[in-house]
Amino acid sequence: MTVAAAAGGALVAAGQTVAGALGVPGWGGEASVEEAYARLAASAMLPVSTDTRSADTTAPMDASAIGGEQLGTRAASLPDLDRTAKVDVANLTKAARMGAEAARVERAVSSAMSHGAPRAVLYGGEAYVMPTAGRFTSGFGARWGVQHKGIDLAAPIGTPIFALTDGVVEKSGPASGFGMWVVLKHPDGTSTVYGHINRSFVTEGQEVRAGDEIAEVGNRGQSTGPHLHLEVWEPDGTKVDPLPWLSARGLDVTDATGSRDA
Repeated sequence: MTVAAAAGGALVAAGQTVAGALGVPGWGGEASVEEAYARLAASAMLPVSTDTRSADTTAPMDASAIGGEQLGTRAASLPDLDRTAKVDVANLTKAARMGAEAARVERAVSSAMSHGAPRAVLYGGEAYVMPTAGRFTSGFGARWGVQHKGIDLAAPIGTPIFALTDGVVEKSGPASGFGMWVVLKHPDGTSTVYGHINRSFVTEGQEVRAGDEIAEVGNRGQSTGPHLHLEVWEPDGTKVDPLPWLSARGLDVTDATGSRDA
Protein backbone atom coordinates (compact mmCIF):
# COMPACT_ATOMS: atom_id res chain seq x y z
CA MET A 1 0.00 0.00 0.00
CA THR A 2 2.87 2.32 0.82
CA VAL A 3 4.37 1.61 -2.58
CA ALA A 4 1.04 2.12 -4.29
CA ALA A 5 0.48 5.38 -2.46
CA ALA A 6 3.92 6.58 -3.45
CA ALA A 7 3.31 5.65 -7.07
CA GLY A 8 -0.01 7.39 -7.02
CA GLY A 9 1.55 10.51 -5.62
CA ALA A 10 4.22 10.44 -8.24
CA LEU A 11 1.61 10.03 -10.94
CA VAL A 12 -0.37 12.97 -9.61
CA ALA A 13 2.76 15.09 -9.48
CA ALA A 14 3.69 14.09 -12.99
CA GLY A 15 0.19 14.88 -14.14
CA GLN A 16 0.36 18.31 -12.58
CA THR A 17 3.70 18.97 -14.26
CA VAL A 18 2.41 17.94 -17.69
CA ALA A 19 -0.81 19.84 -17.18
CA GLY A 20 1.14 22.89 -16.18
CA ALA A 21 3.29 22.61 -19.25
CA LEU A 22 0.29 22.14 -21.53
CA GLY A 23 -1.82 24.76 -19.74
CA VAL A 24 -4.68 22.57 -18.52
CA PRO A 25 -6.73 24.74 -16.14
CA GLY A 26 -6.83 23.88 -12.48
CA TRP A 27 -3.65 21.85 -12.71
CA GLY A 28 -0.97 24.23 -13.92
CA GLY A 29 -2.32 27.36 -12.32
CA GLU A 30 -2.90 29.16 -15.59
CA ALA A 31 -4.91 32.35 -15.67
CA SER A 32 -7.86 31.17 -17.77
CA VAL A 33 -9.44 28.27 -19.63
CA GLU A 34 -9.22 30.10 -22.98
CA GLU A 35 -5.45 30.56 -22.74
CA ALA A 36 -4.98 26.91 -21.82
CA TYR A 37 -6.91 25.63 -24.80
CA ALA A 38 -5.12 28.02 -27.07
CA ARG A 39 -1.81 26.51 -26.01
CA LEU A 40 -3.10 23.01 -26.52
CA ALA A 41 -4.24 23.91 -30.00
CA ALA A 42 -0.86 25.43 -30.82
CA SER A 43 0.96 22.37 -29.51
CA ALA A 44 -1.19 20.06 -31.65
CA MET A 45 -0.10 21.91 -34.83
CA LEU A 46 3.61 21.20 -34.24
CA PRO A 47 5.16 18.29 -36.28
CA VAL A 48 6.07 15.28 -34.24
CA SER A 49 9.15 13.23 -35.13
CA THR A 50 11.13 10.69 -33.18
CA ASP A 51 14.04 10.84 -35.70
CA THR A 52 16.69 13.10 -34.23
CA ARG A 53 19.14 12.66 -37.14
CA SER A 54 20.10 15.72 -39.20
CA ALA A 55 18.17 16.11 -42.47
CA ASP A 56 19.67 14.69 -45.66
CA THR A 57 19.35 17.49 -48.21
CA THR A 58 20.44 15.20 -51.05
CA ALA A 59 17.67 12.64 -50.53
CA PRO A 60 14.92 12.50 -53.20
CA MET A 61 11.56 14.04 -52.44
CA ASP A 62 9.07 11.57 -50.93
CA ALA A 63 6.17 11.30 -53.34
CA SER A 64 3.95 10.12 -50.50
CA ALA A 65 3.97 13.59 -48.97
CA ILE A 66 0.97 15.83 -49.42
CA GLY A 67 0.88 16.94 -53.06
CA GLY A 68 3.66 14.50 -53.99
CA GLU A 69 1.60 12.79 -56.66
CA GLN A 70 1.03 16.13 -58.41
CA LEU A 71 4.73 16.96 -58.31
CA GLY A 72 5.59 13.59 -59.82
CA THR A 73 3.12 14.08 -62.68
CA ARG A 74 4.40 17.58 -63.46
CA ALA A 75 8.01 16.45 -63.44
CA ALA A 76 7.20 13.66 -65.89
CA SER A 77 5.42 16.04 -68.27
CA LEU A 78 8.12 18.71 -68.42
CA PRO A 79 9.33 19.27 -72.04
CA ASP A 80 12.82 18.34 -73.19
CA LEU A 81 14.29 21.84 -73.17
CA ASP A 82 17.34 20.84 -75.20
CA ARG A 83 15.21 19.27 -77.94
CA THR A 84 12.81 22.22 -77.94
CA ALA A 85 15.70 24.66 -78.20
CA LYS A 86 17.09 22.76 -81.21
CA VAL A 87 13.70 22.86 -82.96
CA ASP A 88 13.32 26.57 -82.27
CA VAL A 89 16.80 27.31 -83.64
CA ALA A 90 16.07 25.25 -86.76
CA ASN A 91 12.77 27.07 -87.34
CA LEU A 92 14.37 30.45 -86.80
CA THR A 93 17.20 29.58 -89.19
CA LYS A 94 14.72 28.45 -91.85
CA ALA A 95 12.63 31.60 -91.40
CA ALA A 96 15.74 33.79 -91.66
CA ARG A 97 16.83 31.98 -94.84
CA MET A 98 13.39 32.37 -96.40
CA GLY A 99 13.33 36.03 -95.44
CA ALA A 100 16.75 36.62 -96.97
CA GLU A 101 15.69 34.88 -100.20
CA ALA A 102 12.48 36.91 -100.38
CA ALA A 103 14.48 40.10 -99.87
CA ARG A 104 16.94 39.08 -102.62
CA VAL A 105 14.10 38.43 -105.07
CA GLU A 106 12.48 41.74 -104.18
CA ARG A 107 15.76 43.59 -104.76
CA ALA A 108 16.35 41.87 -108.11
CA VAL A 109 12.82 42.56 -109.36
CA SER A 110 12.82 46.15 -108.10
CA SER A 111 16.20 46.80 -109.72
CA ALA A 112 15.00 45.34 -113.04
CA MET A 113 11.97 47.64 -112.99
CA SER A 114 13.85 50.72 -111.83
CA HIS A 115 14.17 52.12 -115.39
CA GLY A 116 10.48 51.73 -116.17
CA ALA A 117 10.06 48.14 -117.39
CA PRO A 118 6.35 47.26 -117.15
CA ARG A 119 6.94 43.83 -115.58
CA ALA A 120 9.79 41.81 -114.08
CA VAL A 121 10.19 38.23 -112.88
CA LEU A 122 12.95 36.02 -111.52
CA TYR A 123 13.78 32.82 -113.42
CA GLY A 124 16.68 30.52 -112.56
CA GLY A 125 18.02 33.21 -110.27
CA GLU A 126 18.11 35.79 -113.07
CA ALA A 127 15.80 38.75 -113.68
CA TYR A 128 13.72 38.92 -116.88
CA VAL A 129 11.56 41.86 -117.92
CA MET A 130 8.82 42.66 -120.39
CA PRO A 131 10.79 44.25 -123.27
CA THR A 132 8.29 47.05 -123.86
CA ALA A 133 4.80 48.23 -122.97
CA GLY A 134 3.16 47.25 -126.23
CA ARG A 135 0.25 45.32 -127.72
CA PHE A 136 0.86 41.87 -129.20
CA THR A 137 -0.11 42.03 -132.90
CA SER A 138 1.74 39.25 -134.73
CA GLY A 139 3.19 35.87 -133.84
CA PHE A 140 5.96 33.55 -134.97
CA GLY A 141 5.52 31.59 -138.21
CA ALA A 142 4.28 31.99 -141.75
CA ARG A 143 2.96 35.44 -142.66
CA TRP A 144 2.16 36.85 -146.08
CA GLY A 145 3.98 33.97 -147.76
CA VAL A 146 7.18 34.34 -145.74
CA GLN A 147 8.42 33.15 -142.37
CA HIS A 148 8.04 35.68 -139.59
CA LYS A 149 10.91 34.79 -137.25
CA GLY A 150 9.76 36.79 -134.27
CA ILE A 151 6.80 38.51 -132.62
CA ASP A 152 5.54 42.09 -132.92
CA LEU A 153 4.54 44.39 -130.07
CA ALA A 154 2.86 47.59 -131.31
CA ALA A 155 3.55 50.82 -129.43
CA PRO A 156 3.97 54.53 -130.20
CA ILE A 157 7.30 55.73 -131.56
CA GLY A 158 9.61 56.58 -128.68
CA THR A 159 8.22 53.94 -126.28
CA PRO A 160 11.18 52.59 -124.24
CA ILE A 161 12.63 49.16 -125.07
CA PHE A 162 14.33 47.27 -122.22
CA ALA A 163 16.95 44.53 -122.13
CA LEU A 164 15.11 41.27 -121.54
CA THR A 165 17.85 40.06 -119.20
CA ASP A 166 21.54 40.59 -118.47
CA GLY A 167 23.81 40.53 -121.50
CA VAL A 168 26.39 42.18 -123.73
CA VAL A 169 25.52 44.33 -126.76
CA GLU A 170 26.53 42.34 -129.87
CA LYS A 171 25.01 44.61 -132.53
CA SER A 172 23.73 48.19 -132.43
CA GLY A 173 22.88 50.26 -135.49
CA PRO A 174 21.62 49.86 -139.08
CA ALA A 175 20.33 46.45 -140.16
CA SER A 176 18.87 45.17 -143.45
CA GLY A 177 15.09 44.84 -143.27
CA PHE A 178 14.95 46.14 -139.68
CA GLY A 179 16.18 49.63 -140.49
CA MET A 180 17.94 49.64 -137.09
CA TRP A 181 18.37 46.99 -134.43
CA VAL A 182 20.03 45.97 -131.19
CA VAL A 183 21.23 42.41 -130.57
CA LEU A 184 22.10 41.24 -127.05
CA LYS A 185 24.15 38.15 -126.20
CA HIS A 186 23.21 36.56 -122.87
CA PRO A 187 25.32 34.43 -120.48
CA ASP A 188 23.61 31.16 -121.53
CA GLY A 189 24.53 31.79 -125.18
CA THR A 190 21.04 32.89 -126.21
CA SER A 191 20.65 36.12 -128.19
CA THR A 192 17.68 38.50 -128.27
CA VAL A 193 16.99 40.81 -131.21
CA TYR A 194 15.15 44.14 -131.07
CA GLY A 195 14.24 45.38 -134.57
CA HIS A 196 12.68 48.43 -136.29
CA ILE A 197 13.92 50.66 -133.45
CA ASN A 198 13.89 54.41 -133.73
CA ARG A 199 17.07 55.02 -131.69
CA SER A 200 19.65 52.89 -129.89
CA PHE A 201 21.07 53.94 -126.53
CA VAL A 202 23.83 51.32 -126.32
CA THR A 203 27.07 50.51 -128.11
CA GLU A 204 28.65 47.22 -129.15
CA GLY A 205 30.52 45.52 -126.33
CA GLN A 206 28.55 47.32 -123.62
CA GLU A 207 27.29 45.25 -120.70
CA VAL A 208 23.64 45.73 -119.82
CA ARG A 209 21.44 44.58 -117.00
CA ALA A 210 17.90 43.26 -117.15
CA GLY A 211 15.56 46.25 -117.42
CA ASP A 212 18.14 48.72 -118.77
CA GLU A 213 16.67 50.95 -121.48
CA ILE A 214 18.54 50.01 -124.65
CA ALA A 215 16.42 51.59 -127.42
CA GLU A 216 13.04 53.04 -128.30
CA VAL A 217 10.24 51.76 -130.49
CA GLY A 218 10.38 52.95 -134.10
CA ASN A 219 9.00 52.37 -137.60
CA ARG A 220 12.18 51.94 -139.59
CA GLY A 221 12.86 49.37 -142.31
CA GLN A 222 10.16 47.08 -143.69
CA SER A 223 7.48 48.05 -141.22
CA THR A 224 3.77 48.79 -141.53
CA GLY A 225 3.58 50.74 -138.29
CA PRO A 226 5.55 51.54 -135.14
CA HIS A 227 6.32 48.37 -133.20
CA LEU A 228 9.05 46.27 -131.63
CA HIS A 229 10.02 43.18 -133.58
CA LEU A 230 11.48 40.71 -131.04
CA GLU A 231 13.44 37.56 -131.91
CA VAL A 232 15.13 34.87 -129.79
CA TRP A 233 18.14 32.97 -131.18
CA GLU A 234 19.50 29.78 -129.65
CA PRO A 235 23.31 29.55 -129.18
CA ASP A 236 23.59 27.71 -132.55
CA GLY A 237 21.69 30.51 -134.30
CA THR A 238 18.32 28.73 -134.51
CA LYS A 239 15.44 31.21 -134.30
CA VAL A 240 12.75 30.02 -131.88
CA ASP A 241 9.25 31.23 -131.08
CA PRO A 242 9.61 33.95 -128.43
CA LEU A 243 6.11 33.32 -126.98
CA PRO A 244 6.76 29.93 -125.28
CA TRP A 245 10.33 31.00 -124.48
CA LEU A 246 9.03 34.05 -122.61
CA SER A 247 6.10 32.14 -121.10
CA ALA A 248 8.48 29.55 -119.63
CA ARG A 249 10.17 32.43 -117.80
CA GLY A 250 6.91 33.86 -116.47
CA LEU A 251 6.31 36.59 -119.04
CA ASP A 252 3.11 36.72 -121.11
CA VAL A 253 3.50 39.39 -123.79
CA THR A 254 0.05 38.65 -125.19
CA ASP A 255 -1.29 40.42 -122.10
CA ALA A 256 1.19 43.28 -122.17
CA THR A 257 -1.05 46.10 -120.98
CA GLY A 258 1.79 48.32 -119.91
CA SER A 259 0.82 48.25 -116.24
CA ARG A 260 3.67 48.00 -113.75
CA ASP A 261 3.46 44.56 -112.14
CA ALA A 262 6.05 42.59 -110.19
